[in-house]
Amino acid sequence: MSSPKITFYHDIRNLGINQNHWYAVARSIELKSQPLSITLWHQPIVLYRGCNGKIYGLEDICPHRFVKLSSGRAIADELECTYHGWRFESSGKCSHVPYLASNQKLPTCQIQTFPVQELNGFIWVFPGDKSLANLVSPQLIPEWEHLNYIATISVIKCRAHYSYLVENLMDMHHGHLHQNWQAWAAAELIDLSENDHQVDAYYQAQSYYKIDKIWSISQLLFPALRQLHPEPLNVSYIYPNWVSNLGKDFKIYCLLLPINERETQAYLIHFTSLHAFWRLHKLPEWFRRFVKKSLFGSAQKLLDGLVQQDVEMIEEEQQAYLKNPQRRNYELNSALVSTQRLIRKQAIK
Repeated sequence: MSSPKITFYHDIRNLGINQNHWYAVARSIELKSQPLSITLWHQPIVLYRGCNGKIYGLEDICPHRFVKLSSGRAIADELECTYHGWRFESSGKCSHVPYLASNQKLPTCQIQTFPVQELNGFIWVFPGDKSLANLVSPQLIPEWEHLNYIATISVIKCRAHYSYLVENLMDMHHGHLHQNWQAWAAAELIDLSENDHQVDAYYQAQSYYKIDKIWSISQLLFPALRQLHPEPLNVSYIYPNWVSNLGKDFKIYCLLLPINERETQAYLIHFTSLHAFWRLHKLPEWFRRFVKKSLFGSAQKLLDGLVQQDVEMIEEEQQAYLKNPQRRNYELNSALVSTQRLIRKQAIK
């Protein structure tokens, strides 16, 4: 599928996000007894676990002296500020002031609250209109619990607007960059579709991996065992996250956490399929769970290597834009034009 030379316009580099979506802000294992501070598009949020393990989300600021509540501690289902000991219910109301005089009433201050879900090993926050939270769902990751998929997670932290990361993920021509960590080569865009919610780009590529024998998972560790063979490579920007399939063996998710116009965090989740090992499927469930847990992170070196190279390029793009915001670049991949169009549509909703 050929594309004309296209000029990009960079107003997108300052666009915000559609708040009416669920965003993955942390892994479940990151939140233990100590409250956790995160930032979701300029909004500081504190997450904490109540006495029954349920997670609550409040604006990360004490209305008394405007210090961070995340420096405090959780007491039952309440959050205590470390400065003066003021306590707040999960509803955001002040419930206790240790030095309150008998002739004084509790302050009527109200901290902003956020809907929170814990799903598929991640903590999700809905920063928008609370009445819409139940009408949309977080990104589904059915492979997380499925016994036939082995997961590896890499955290992406880049000093750049989130649009640069999304474009990098949608542009499979950049495989040229990953000479030392190559997963695919010779990508050719053969079809493209889009609507107001997602962009689907269909590539034909050469994959370096084929997971069809019990030893073949070692290809993730030893480059010499890899051999090129044709596979479909499909990528989708399902706002606000990204999903990819490389043949039948690999499924990848990127869960984006836009922090501000110059910072983005994301969780890249790589799944290796064990569907080809039919004998494994006949073994007891407890053993298959043991295998899934034992092989967690088996693609870590590969994934971290890819991320490091991508982040370097993305941050260079951001710096070039900051030096000369009016300078236009030229693009031949129409999938990126569709991606920018979707970002614009969602950002203005």
